[in-house]
Amino acid sequence: MLIVHHLRISQSERVVWLCEELGLDYDLKLYNRRQDNRLAPDELKALHPIQTAPIIQDGDLTLGESGAILQYITQTYGSAEQQAVLNPGPDDADYADHLFWFHWCNGTLMTANMMLLLVSMSGAAKDNPALISCQERVARAWAMMETRLGESDHFGGRNLTLADINIAFSLTTARAFREEKTSVADFPNIRAWLQRIGARDAYQRAMAKAEPGMAPVLS
Repeated sequence: MLIVHHLRISQSERVVWLCEELGLDYDLKLYNRRQDNRLAPDELKALHPIQTAPIIQDGDLTLGESGAILQYITQTYGSAEQQAVLNPGPDDADYADHLFWFHWCNGTLMTANMMLLLVSMSGAAKDNPALISCQERVARAWAMMETRLGESDHFGGRNLTLADINIAFSLTTARAFREEKTSVADFPNIRAWLQRIGARDAYQRAMAKAEPGMAPVLS
């Protein structure tokens, strides 16, 4: 059976959501963050050299890296119809948009957020050039997302794709990391997308399993 190792309040919620969208029978292992440094516990880190969530096990396979995991699960367990919708191919009109936003998430959005988090934690002054650069990168990312969601109901195009599942964490649970959540008040298109995501039965089931007792961050 497919085993999903999920670190609480982390990007691995993406994998749980995908499994629910596909209607899979899977074994979910939950891990709490360490109290001293808020990082993954040793038993999760021991599963794979990457030492970060998500990690899945499927028979003899142990796989890390969320983008790779999303594609692996979809292509291994999804029906032909599910694969065509969640991971559109070259003949689909949304192919290029889906590819861009799927890879943009981890390559640009999450990198910019992590850079800003680390520079902010370093105690950099407000006029520090590195801090200003990181803030500009994040602001540009949010502006891009707002524009995109004014053009299409989903990042991946006319349907929800792996691009949306990949990006959702950064717009939802990741905001709970901050002492003051990033406001979506000035982003009506993102707000509308969050409501569409939050209304999906699969998303609701996934969050109830992945983050029991925590209300999804959708506003």
